[in-house]
Amino acid sequence: MTTPDRGNHYFESEPSVGSARSTVDLTLPDWSFTLTTDKGVFARQAVDVGSKLLLLSGPDPISVDAEIVDIGAGYGPIALTVAARNPQARIWAVEVNARARELCHLNAQNAGLDNVRVISPEEFPAEVAIDRIWSNPPIRIGKAALHDLLLLWLNRLKPTGSAHLVVQKHLGSDSLARWLTGQGWATTRRRSQKAYRVLDVSARQQGSP
Repeated sequence: MTTPDRGNHYFESEPSVGSARSTVDLTLPDWSFTLTTDKGVFARQAVDVGSKLLLLSGPDPISVDAEIVDIGAGYGPIALTVAARNPQARIWAVEVNARARELCHLNAQNAGLDNVRVISPEEFPAEVAIDRIWSNPPIRIGKAALHDLLLLWLNRLKPTGSAHLVVQKHLGSDSLARWLTGQGWATTRRRSQKAYRVLDVSARQQGSP
């Protein structure tokens, strides 16, 4: 995982570090993007290994109109790839960092992806039920804050919905999976590679705690 700039956190709403834009390449078997990035955002020097693993091993595209959310979208590697693979779906790129949102919007425009909506968490419409969540979640915000974040978004899944997360093992992927299952979301490991776990989380069923 790329280390954020010293004295600045990528999950700040307004990064205090000065801007210095650059580009990184994301190359996958089916898509390639050149993405603009900047100081003060997550994985600015290269697309995060975990994010790429999630994109390589996540679920198949949805063939119908759907609502898909990328939580902690950053400058957009996950959201843009999912948008390209699911052209009929609406992709919500949710990000607290204003600089990252600006970059994600720019990258979506440059890629010609008009099905991406880049928003802050507060802007997500309350009436929208989610078919699928993709996320390399911000583990470094702390366990309590992470649990609150996941509770908020997982409760917005449709009964047939699912979430797909990538988490480093040494940052608590296995304990997180146990916690999610204990909260009523059945969680299984889809893939394990290079100290990362890709987790599949099923929507909570009626009557779960």
